[in-house]
Amino acid sequence: MSENAIKVLYRLHKSGFKAYLVGGGVRDILLGFQPKDFDVVTNATPEEIKGLFRNCRLIGRRFRLAHIVFGRDVIEVATLRGHHVDSVEKISKTNAEGRLLRDNVYGTIDEDAERRDFTINALYYDISDFSIHSYGGGLQDLQSRTIRMIGDPNTRYREDPVRMLRAVRFATKLSMTIEKDTASPIYELAPLLKDIPAARMYEEILKLFFNGQAQNNFNMMRDFGLFEPLFPLVNSLLVDEPEGPAAKMMQSIMQSTDSRVKAEKTVTPAFFYAAILWYPLSQRADDIALEGGLSLYDAYYAAMGDVMEQQCRTISIPRRFSTPAKDIWQLQLRFDRNQGTRAFKFIEHPKFRAAYDLLLLRASAEGGAVAKSAAWWKSFVEGGEEQRSVIARSVNNGSRNRNSNQRRRRKPSAKRTSPDSGEQSSNQSTEKPAENNKTANSDNQASSPSTDKPAG
Repeated sequence: MSENAIKVLYRLHKSGFKAYLVGGGVRDILLGFQPKDFDVVTNATPEEIKGLFRNCRLIGRRFRLAHIVFGRDVIEVATLRGHHVDSVEKISKTNAEGRLLRDNVYGTIDEDAERRDFTINALYYDISDFSIHSYGGGLQDLQSRTIRMIGDPNTRYREDPVRMLRAVRFATKLSMTIEKDTASPIYELAPLLKDIPAARMYEEILKLFFNGQAQNNFNMMRDFGLFEPLFPLVNSLLVDEPEGPAAKMMQSIMQSTDSRVKAEKTVTPAFFYAAILWYPLSQRADDIALEGGLSLYDAYYAAMGDVMEQQCRTISIPRRFSTPAKDIWQLQLRFDRNQGTRAFKFIEHPKFRAAYDLLLLRASAEGGAVAKSAAWWKSFVEGGEEQRSVIARSVNNGSRNRNSNQRRRRKPSAKRTSPDSGEQSSNQSTEKPAENNKTANSDNQASSPSTDKPAG
């Protein structure tokens, strides 16, 4: 157990309050896992908790909580919840669909347990006598690996639709099965997730896809209809083309994310959202180019804002991640135009590695020209300095030879003002081909499209 959690429990106990370690911390210890969070409940009110701890801050409106801060370690302390009474309108409120909007009704440990979502989370470690209080058969469900809702699942999901996502996450994380009555209402009630604030959904998505079970969570969310309310743009492509590039990309992203988490490598929401939204972006860019008559590059830039804005309606993506995601998208448009010697400068871009990883994922999903481009960049990135120079020169030489030949064919006709001048021009072209080649190559670089700044 966390030493800081023990400090909090003992201070509350010695001050005359009941104090319990609750939920995931108890559950994970009993299952042999190392808990990530240690949550505490007590019969002390938030104001009384704040009076005991100088390092306490109170947060939340829907649920009034106390955060006890020990450097980077935060112990969350909640007051025991009670049942709703119609007369306490000022502290408890639900909307027409039954979702809790505000809930600061305090009660006893028995009432608090009935307010928990699943039986495996209704486990309380009592610091006063070192006992564990189990409610609703929590210990038995823990042993049988069963996810079971406390109370009527339909009502409990309407109170807080995020509980449907939690059921999926616990089932994959703990290798458990969702009990039949608990699972049956999920598909019908999945659209309720659209009413959840987008800022809250951002945190839930991190828990679902960055915990090493991204692929299992993705598949189960689709089975229960939970993916569509959160990612409508992606889901429409998956429905239209179940075996298309977008479907292949999603599986690759989930597998890659799981591999990185298990290898303890960094994962970033910027790359995650750039990858899963790439094909909705491509589709939107094609529509804009067709409707507005824009070039494909301009259409992509216009589509970036549209796609990100639509996604943020269901999941609020912080700007510190949405902006790098757009950078990764922009760089996709530069890979074909920066081969050759320009590749040396291109790989120094801060977002090159993330963009390169996305290019490889696209290649595995699409094949064709994208796979050919990805193969060239793979050989360049993985090659040594000498190999890179050879690979870059091979592209430049091929381009220079083609342009030089075109230049030599055009030059005589441009200066042909008399038979004598034509003969002189022809002789110069024959006697100094190397100089003309050099000039042609220089002219070609000067007159080529501006590929250094296609991203604006």
